[in-house]
This record gives sequence, structure tokens and C-alpha cells, in this order.
Amino acid sequence: MFVRHMLDCWKLPDYIDNAELVVSELATNAIKATGLTDAEPKWEDIKAHHIIAVQLRVIDTRLYIEVWDGSADVPEKQDATADAENGRGLPLVEALSERWGIFQPPAGGKIVWAEFELSSPPHSMPSSPAFPKRVPKAVRPPKDGPFKLVETALLERVLVGLRERL
Repeated sequence: MFVRHMLDCWKLPDYIDNAELVVSELATNAIKATGLTDAEPKWEDIKAHHIIAVQLRVIDTRLYIEVWDGSADVPEKQDATADAENGRGLPLVEALSERWGIFQPPAGGKIVWAEFELSSPPHSMPSSPAFPKRVPKAVRPPKDGPFKLVETALLERVLVGLRERL
């Protein structure tokens, strides 16, 4: 829903299906890496190492998908057999995206990212899109603790990317 909403806001409907599939694969790997695979965990069960973050960015004619998790374990691309239940995620990401990779920020964890070339820049980029659902204040996660670590790791990835362009 998040990916579809953002790409609709950015008027990039042609990329929704592939982006949703890539986010699904990368988020699944991140969730497995955190060790908390319960579909409906209680707040008290969620620790710093269970948090993941998904970020979409458009810069010029490129769409970037980034998924952060707190595990330092680097995922490895596997050769899945025809009847295997696992091992198709990263080959699928590789097939759908222009390129992908792994970044390990100094703040910890890892960011697995994928990049898509857009046929043209988005028509308009709202500075702060309205999200379809508000979270009541009583259940909002705190703005410090593990969430601060996620924000720091994603900002470090942006800084490294900018430095590489210089």
C-alpha cells in the first residue's frame, strides 16, 4: 500500500508492480534477518533489532528503493531449484531492477537497495504527500531509541551516495 500510494503521488504508475514486488522481497529478507516473523507482534515484543525501514526516493530519472534492518548479516544471492520454497528473492530483485546492492552504514545494520531507471522525471513531486491513514497518538512508536538508529542509517546512505557523485 505504501509503495502504491507513493508512486501514485509521484505519477509513476508504470513502476508500481515491479516496485511492490522488489519491496516485498527486500522487506521479507529484512524481517527474516530481524528474527521477529510474527505477523501481529505486541509492542512489548518489538526490540531495537526487530525494526526495519523502507524508503523510496526519486532523484532525477531514478527511483531508489531502500530497506534497512538492524542485522549486519549480508544476504547472499542463492541459486534456487525448481521446487525450492526460498532463494528466489534477490535473483528477482536483480532481474527487475537496473542494479541493486548492499550498504552497511556506520550506525549499524544494513541497507539493501534497488535502483530503477525512469523513462522521464516525475510530473510533480509533492514535498510531503498525505498518507491515507493516520496512526492514533496512543499507538505511535517513540521518536527515539531504535527509530533514531533507522533514521541515522538512512541519512548516512544518502550522504555516501552524494559523496560518490562528487
